[in-house]
Amino acid sequence: MLVLITYDVNTETAAGKSRLRKVAKQCVNYGRRVQNSVFECLLDSAQCVKLKNSLTEIIDEKVDSLRFYYLGNHYKTKIEHVGVERGIAADDILIL
Repeated sequence: MLVLITYDVNTETAAGKSRLRKVAKQCVNYGRRVQNSVFECLLDSAQCVKLKNSLTEIIDEKVDSLRFYYLGNHYKTKIEHVGVERGIAADDILIL
């Protein structure tokens, strides 16, 4: 399923800047960045639970926030994009 993850991490302190980097790194491990604090992640149920738990442990719930949008398996009909595309699509084949 496609999960859109957005986050807002307070970076007024060094600890906040560190949390921001950790959140972004976790998201990069599971999906692609489509905007500065927005990631598209193709996940199965276990990966989704694992990522959500990891991110929840990183943030400070008093000053940071996470949002998860569950677009499901038929996400292609729910996404419209205008403008510059960032990176490759989440479901494209990548050969290294």
